[in-house]
Amino acid sequence: MNSKQRWQFYIDRGGTFTDIVGKTPQNKIIVHKLLSENPEQYQDAPIQGIRDLMGIAPNQPIPTAQIEVVKMGTTVATNALLERKGDRVVLLINRGFKDALRIGYQNRPDIFAREIILPSMLYETVVEIDARYDAQGNELQPVDTHQVRQDLRAVYETGISSCAIVLLHGYRYTNHELQVAQIAESVGFTQISISHRVSPLIKLVSRGDTTVVDAYLTPILRRYIDRITHQLPDTPLMFMKSDGGLANGDNFQGKDSILSGPAGGIVGAVQTSQKAGFNRIVTFDMGGTSTDVAHYAGEYERELDSEIAGARMRVPVLAIHTIAAGGGSILTFDGLSYRVGPESGGSNPGPACYRRGGELTVTDANVMLGKIQPQYFPVVFGQDGNQSLDREIVKSKFQQLTAKITATTGNHLTPEQVASGFMAIAVANMANALKKISLQRGYDLSLYTLCCFGGAGAQVACLVADNLGISKILIHPYAGVLSAYGIGLADVRSTKVMSVEETLTPEIMPQLKSLLASLINTEISSDTAVINKVNLKYIGTDSTLNIDFNTDIAIMEQNFTNKHKTQYGFIQPEKELVIESVTVELVQKMDTPEEAIIDRTRPLNEPPTVIETVPMFAADSWHDAQVYCRENLQPHDCIKGAAIIVEEISTIIIEPDWQATVNDHNYLILEQISH
Repeated sequence: MNSKQRWQFYIDRGGTFTDIVGKTPQNKIIVHKLLSENPEQYQDAPIQGIRDLMGIAPNQPIPTAQIEVVKMGTTVATNALLERKGDRVVLLINRGFKDALRIGYQNRPDIFAREIILPSMLYETVVEIDARYDAQGNELQPVDTHQVRQDLRAVYETGISSCAIVLLHGYRYTNHELQVAQIAESVGFTQISISHRVSPLIKLVSRGDTTVVDAYLTPILRRYIDRITHQLPDTPLMFMKSDGGLANGDNFQGKDSILSGPAGGIVGAVQTSQKAGFNRIVTFDMGGTSTDVAHYAGEYERELDSEIAGARMRVPVLAIHTIAAGGGSILTFDGLSYRVGPESGGSNPGPACYRRGGELTVTDANVMLGKIQPQYFPVVFGQDGNQSLDREIVKSKFQQLTAKITATTGNHLTPEQVASGFMAIAVANMANALKKISLQRGYDLSLYTLCCFGGAGAQVACLVADNLGISKILIHPYAGVLSAYGIGLADVRSTKVMSVEETLTPEIMPQLKSLLASLINTEISSDTAVINKVNLKYIGTDSTLNIDFNTDIAIMEQNFTNKHKTQYGFIQPEKELVIESVTVELVQKMDTPEEAIIDRTRPLNEPPTVIETVPMFAADSWHDAQVYCRENLQPHDCIKGAAIIVEEISTIIIEPDWQATVNDHNYLILEQISH
């Protein structure tokens, strides 16, 4: 069986759901969604998803000869970081700098807090190394190899087998770090993260933090990859990185994995939006636990410095803003106000309607409002995973909550008005997240399309767009699993960064070209694209902007000025520009799924079939909403709200004053109806 006749799987293992997109040997795309945690039914959701799509019985081995490749995004490392369940780590740093990472930049997470609670450190203990370079690379003190070996043996005997090596000026002068790494390997350490390989950038604290994160998470990731490999022997396994590129399982590290799943969503949104003719988008990915948003206007936006779950990192990651608001966000009334999240019901127990004793959530609010119809959802709920969503428990809980609100406030509301109020809070939270990455950075959202995806995104897309003044929404046929589908559309990307810290002058250009060339340091194929970038900043500042490298300095200066004016609202032409660092990105195109143009088989004047009409609460009143099946829609169909479009993996809500049309690739384009 050749590669064109084998399965491909694209998998996003999220916090609540695991999404699987399968490309069959006949080039047909099929999708599947299942709970990430369901110990009564299966041990590992991705493996179970592969079994389900291939029709393999639980006691039968997976026929790996029929699988060409498995591409995955995973939250395994992210969850370990959030829950502080990574491996035990020892930090190796120069003597006298034992507390450097703990002191950090003396940031206060909450500037007005009287009791300052700093994030916990990821390393368990510290070994101070007697060794020192100065800033010019002169060796002031050689490594005391005997003492290092003795100290590391003592630490290793306590059960710690992961170490992070971070030495002063190690990003440029690497010999001391390499010497210490050799000793650690000889002692028996199985995970050795070296700062100049993890993050070869100036700034001891951020370089050190990144190296510790890598040492903390890579072993967890490696064990997970080994477990997958054990069940899929001899199957090519690729993972989505935080920068939007794929990497082989052997090259996938903890530092690259934090935004693994969400990055797939951004790639999917960008690739599919471009096919639909939209080049300015804000992405809106609403899942069960969180909502991820991002901005795109012609190129992927990346950040070099980021902080996730209290851990600082200095590696290129896609600029994704995440808030704790999803379908599973818990609804509470504190006696004064409605609150949505940040706590989530997760996948177990999940929302109240999941029949596992969960609390009311955003998903339950949509059930209460008639926007989610249980009869069109998969029958996978309850303890045995064979029941539908429970509408009655939702009604009962909202009635109880409404009675509590009435008794406390004296406001006489109906249960659906209470549910609608909670939805307004959730929508405002999500809209604020989108404003942060767009309006607050100088972008006019009226010129953008909202690319909506995620299991719950299409349920609130119209409401979010209304809040932001966006008049057009794009929903892909696989929007419910677009993060997984995006992983299938991604390219292999390798990003390398190197510190420069030199003033931008004509004299520096030969050195800059040489440095960029050295970062490639390998033979590249003819189909590999090379993207060179420079991170520029005004002298005396820390705010860098990522600019395309150009041999003409004037062009780089002008591009920096334009970007600075847009993002910050001012420029400082009297100041020199400093090249903080350079970035080289190698992009190797992958064989990705093709999307065929769909032929319309119904006459143009014949509308799609209405399955039924159901009551839906929207705009503070009840409406008769017509229900359509997504698979029955064809190019040029037009549906006016209020309406519900149901599909196997998600529900699309068309609010009053909105309409949906279908394009030639079967994408839904929602637009406000002008009056």
